[in-house]
Amino acid sequence: MESINPCLEVLLMTRWSTFHFREEDAVAAAAVIYEKSRGTWQWTRAMVMLPAINVMIWLCLAMSLMLVVEKLSMAITVLCVKLYRPLRPHRVYRWEPLPAIAGDDDPELGSYVYPAVLVQIPMFNEREVYHLSIGAACTLTWPSDRLIIQVLDDSTDKTIRDLVQTECERWSKKGVSIHYISRDNRNGYKSGALREAMDFDYVKTCDFVAIFDADHQPPSDFLMQTIPFLVHNPDLALVQARWKFVNADECLMTRIQEMSLNYHFVVEQESGSSTIAFFGFNGTAGVWRISAVDEAKGWKDRTTVEDMDLAVRACLEGWKFVYVGDLNVRSELPSTYKAYRYQQHRWACGPACLFRKMASEIMRAKKASIWRKLFLIYSFFFARRIVSHIVTFFFYCVIIPLTVFFPEVKVPVWGVVLIPSIITFLNAIGTPSSMHLMFIWIFFENVMSLHRCKAVFIGLLEAGRVNEWIVTEKLGNMLQMKQMPSVAASKFWERFHFMEIGVGIWLLICAWQDFKYRTEQYYIFIFPSSLAFIIMGCGYVGR
Repeated sequence: MESINPCLEVLLMTRWSTFHFREEDAVAAAAVIYEKSRGTWQWTRAMVMLPAINVMIWLCLAMSLMLVVEKLSMAITVLCVKLYRPLRPHRVYRWEPLPAIAGDDDPELGSYVYPAVLVQIPMFNEREVYHLSIGAACTLTWPSDRLIIQVLDDSTDKTIRDLVQTECERWSKKGVSIHYISRDNRNGYKSGALREAMDFDYVKTCDFVAIFDADHQPPSDFLMQTIPFLVHNPDLALVQARWKFVNADECLMTRIQEMSLNYHFVVEQESGSSTIAFFGFNGTAGVWRISAVDEAKGWKDRTTVEDMDLAVRACLEGWKFVYVGDLNVRSELPSTYKAYRYQQHRWACGPACLFRKMASEIMRAKKASIWRKLFLIYSFFFARRIVSHIVTFFFYCVIIPLTVFFPEVKVPVWGVVLIPSIITFLNAIGTPSSMHLMFIWIFFENVMSLHRCKAVFIGLLEAGRVNEWIVTEKLGNMLQMKQMPSVAASKFWERFHFMEIGVGIWLLICAWQDFKYRTEQYYIFIFPSSLAFIIMGCGYVGR
């Protein structure tokens, strides 16, 4: 066989050498691109990312200082109230007991000195608790001819409607003036039901209105304790009582909730009542002066916190509020994580949206003093309901974990350790019996800060689920049973919450990075925080 043609051989060798030349050239080009990319990354890291992270750190530190100053000032106020008796509600405002209710032998005697009171019980598909709230309202100590009860049932389940109506009829036969009111729609949700219920003619004969959610059970002397404040102090619009949780020991999640809510009642409500005579109405367990509600233009459904909306408008009209911390109304905490998430979304999103809608209205108010306006804008809304939720998530779950990838960034020790310790301690003192749960409370609140922060931005931007209203699931007497058939077992994949799991994985990566390459020891905090996100994301919390 003939050898390869010399010309063809030369051509092949030329192409082979050309191929080798191009490969080497490509490697060299890749090296140049790598060096340029590395240089670009280093420049971006030094000139863009590091300054941005430092700005975010100092911004978060400033917000943390705002928050800790706010909490310390409230704690000092409450301490003064506890130590100095003249600052307590019964000393600040005139309070005298109303005459004893006459006996059956002369039922008319003395009843004319009692103002007519309307009691409203809004509910929605409350199968487990409807009879508890109705029964508690119907056994209130008050002259029967001066008490009217409205059961505002927006239930979509006909069976539950029939049950509630039957319960109302049962109490009506006992001589209680009780009215069952049901709507064909849920326009305005709770605020819509309350607003429409005020249009009945018999309501015009009433001076005050007490409101109880379906899971709230007032003590029999509730009106005897609260109405005297309104009778003897014409400048008072609202008397708010404290919630007492019947299922606080049901599970670890309810214990943690009790700590947070006890702080709200023991510190926030008490301090607001004592300093500025204002606080946010809790939507239940309170008594309003009807003329104050009318002057504030009644109930509005522009946000999911219609109670806070009404309270702020009444405050701008010059009305005062008083909080009575010694008066407890039995209530129920959500014992499932899903129910708690929906509740916290509503409680965080609603105030943010209301702040957006009312900021200019607050500044233009003519009847409110400059101090009340400042309190509402800065303390009541901005510090407590905007800053607190944003800084808790971004600082401790995003910024500090992110710094483990940037050794040049240093976060002051007082910002990482001192401020969180003070805030945690101040929150825990409201529930001394649960002080040993402080560390669990920290990580639980970190997880919930994700949803609260998200809800705040939804409220400020009026986006997505801004007006979502999902009634918190209640179990009532079922809490006393070992098996609860009313709580249906969810599908396997429905128990997972991928947002929490994703944040948990991110924190786990950060914890490992800090443990392996750095000496900041942030992993001591980041690692258990990541476990909290993953555990709660997998549904292993609550019932």
